[in-house]
Amino acid sequence: MENKSNKICDIIHNSNIAFGTSGARGLVVDFKQDVCTAFIQSFYHLIKDKFSFSHVALAIDNRPSSYSIVQYCASALRVLNIPVIYYGVIPTPALALKAKNDSVPCIMITGSHIPFDRNGIKFYTPDGELTKKDESILLNCEEEIVCGSDFDLSVDNGACDFYIKRYSELYDDKPLSGKLIGIYEHSSAGRDLYSIVFENLGAKVVPLDRSDVFVPIDTEAVSDSDRGKAKNWCQEFKLDAIFSTDGDGDRPLVADENGIWLRGDILGLLCAEFLSIKNLATPINCTSAIDIRNSFSKIVRTKIGSPYVIEALSDMSCKDGGGIAGFEANGGFILGSDIIYNNRTLQALPTRDALLPAIIVMVESFKTSTISQCVSNLPQRFTFSDRITDYPSNKSRNLIFYAINSPSDFINKIGLRDFCVLSVNQLDGVRITASNGDIIHLRASGNAPELRCYAESDTNEKAEKYVKWILKSIEDNFS
Repeated sequence: MENKSNKICDIIHNSNIAFGTSGARGLVVDFKQDVCTAFIQSFYHLIKDKFSFSHVALAIDNRPSSYSIVQYCASALRVLNIPVIYYGVIPTPALALKAKNDSVPCIMITGSHIPFDRNGIKFYTPDGELTKKDESILLNCEEEIVCGSDFDLSVDNGACDFYIKRYSELYDDKPLSGKLIGIYEHSSAGRDLYSIVFENLGAKVVPLDRSDVFVPIDTEAVSDSDRGKAKNWCQEFKLDAIFSTDGDGDRPLVADENGIWLRGDILGLLCAEFLSIKNLATPINCTSAIDIRNSFSKIVRTKIGSPYVIEALSDMSCKDGGGIAGFEANGGFILGSDIIYNNRTLQALPTRDALLPAIIVMVESFKTSTISQCVSNLPQRFTFSDRITDYPSNKSRNLIFYAINSPSDFINKIGLRDFCVLSVNQLDGVRITASNGDIIHLRASGNAPELRCYAESDTNEKAEKYVKWILKSIEDNFS
């Protein structure tokens, strides 16, 4: 009988757990104790000689599997005599903020928006998110694992309180006084703190639709059900806005007074302009309104995924004036440098954050008008996205290869007869621009077996029609 290897690299390579666009992801059944131990101890070996730190900070989302995984992680550190502080169920940016302030590494157990049967581990060094280069090193650690035993974790509220303080103290007055804000709670990791923040800013809060089961909200593919809920809530409660997030609280969902969910890149664009950001990094699938506005001194387009955006931000300088920031189509806003806002210094938080763009856009919009009015002042470029779930990665690769090499044939096969191909971009999947400026974009998700489709056009209806037509055609013709 062959002996099972205790080498970290062997355990990881045989685990079915892999790094996606944001952390190590996989099926819950594959996050066994030895696998979690291998990832955590490899992370420790990666950082132990680069940083001096007193402890490792841990937190989780509301997925049922997250607590057992964080126990495995804590055990893997304790057996190496590394102290841990467990901050309980909090948003990922709350954990990252506290760890950054304390100059310690942190580990977040979250599957974000991916399906219920999956989960993930996200790593931060004291400098910020793990880079793609770091991920490669972590996967190939030659050390052997040291096994420990599970133990119960007591919750420290320090990270939650620190995150609340960051935004509650951003203003002297109560800038949201007189406003009625709905908080769509579902199973978000931050559902217990968001009401506190908005109430501290003067708003009256209406809690909405808390769930006892985990709900994998995807802020890039808002369901028809959630779109209907938002409109009904705004009508019923006369709301000025609705705030929500994905499962781990790093991707926002903001609806205007009519219950229309803002696209994440539109929210990010408005936030960046209100903060007077001049140096911007954003993925290739974000709206071209960013370029049309001429609000930024420098714009860098990246592959999709926060590590790519953060890498671009790290190469930027604000010596010529203007802060550094990035955002994604999912709405996650990444503040890459300290900035002055409202006569205060707002410290950098180089990871996706959901609260910052929501608060800034609400406060600044309400000074003169409404959220919908601010959106209407932007260039009329509309994006839409959706996905096919349970779509194997090999099928995605074959489809994208075909579209890259025969774009006109691909366009004809999916029935877009009037779409005249102008250019093809291969930075991340395949992004095809038509002669009239319309754009369609296909890529495999980095986090789950899904095929994602994005479209941009001069009307929201047309962008949505593209996506729904393309995904239906792919299911019919490329099964």
